[in-house]
Amino acid sequence: MARIVLADDGIAFDGRTPEVRPLGGAESAVVNLVGALARRGHSVTVRNRCDGPLDHDGVAWRPIGEGIREPADLYIANRGHRLIDAAPAARRTAFWLHNPAGYILKWRYLWRLWRVRPALVFLGAYHASTCPRWVPNGGRHTIPYGIDPLFRDAEPAADPPPAPRAVFASNPLRGLDWLVDVWAERIRSAVPGAELHIFSGTAPYGTHGDGKADAMNAVLEKAAALAGHGVVRRDPVPKPALLDELRSARALLYKGDVNETFCLAVGEAQAAGLPAVVTPLGAMPERVADGVSGTVAADEAAFAEAAVRLLTDDAHWRAQQAGALRTGRAWGWDDAAAAFEALVPEDDSCA
Repeated sequence: MARIVLADDGIAFDGRTPEVRPLGGAESAVVNLVGALARRGHSVTVRNRCDGPLDHDGVAWRPIGEGIREPADLYIANRGHRLIDAAPAARRTAFWLHNPAGYILKWRYLWRLWRVRPALVFLGAYHASTCPRWVPNGGRHTIPYGIDPLFRDAEPAADPPPAPRAVFASNPLRGLDWLVDVWAERIRSAVPGAELHIFSGTAPYGTHGDGKADAMNAVLEKAAALAGHGVVRRDPVPKPALLDELRSARALLYKGDVNETFCLAVGEAQAAGLPAVVTPLGAMPERVADGVSGTVAADEAAFAEAAVRLLTDDAHWRAQQAGALRTGRAWGWDDAAAAFEALVPEDDSCA
């Protein structure tokens, strides 16, 4: 058993949060990773902006304002520069990146990285490519997010295939403006009666979303104005409710974004058996197996064509549903936890 401490100084959340309200991808990843590490028998503590002490699913959640007091065989600093050197007694430090790595090319990060030399943890090949090789580190590691068993173990939609309903379940600033135009101009006209349900808003981003709330709301208002074209604006929902929506849909439509280093929304949908149509932006080609579990469309016309086919061709939909189930369930949080576990120094005194 190793002593593992993870620190995060972003928004307020704890291990119960995904059960009661929507949560962003990076925060969901923290909850899932620490839970998986605890299930593997490790002593796990999270220091973050939780409201108060909480012991949940084998994980000790503690306020970060009290400092990091726990000894650690592996200390995982999550995103923030002030956290990199916050546990100097840790036997090994890992710095878990979630966004494109350009933000760490600042002095406030670099001097800490140079001093601590943590293992740098990326989410995939595209993500790793955003970090120059010269950035100080103690090893570069690629550990994709796992997919929650809620989605990996879910019973997929059965025959007959669902009605022609598509879903979008991401940040509205990540291509939703483009998507609703393509939907209204190219897709809905070819599939009368089809609906695009948008599960999006500012809630999952907490106070960090306040600065972009006006821009987000402008895109969401544009989407709502297209109700006559089958666009249905919905609020973000907790994961169990989202699963139900994914199982009743026919396709997930998402342009993607250069800032998308993994995209749990697409990964969860694929694991639930929902084919996706995306473009080659960011990590999208790593999430969708082109021609197997969906389409990585080269342009707007190809995107619309692929969406229309999924919404109307039952045999094609069944084949891509099977592909999504096969590829989307291949890597879970236990796999990700095992990869983090491998970062613990081999001469673990707590073994």
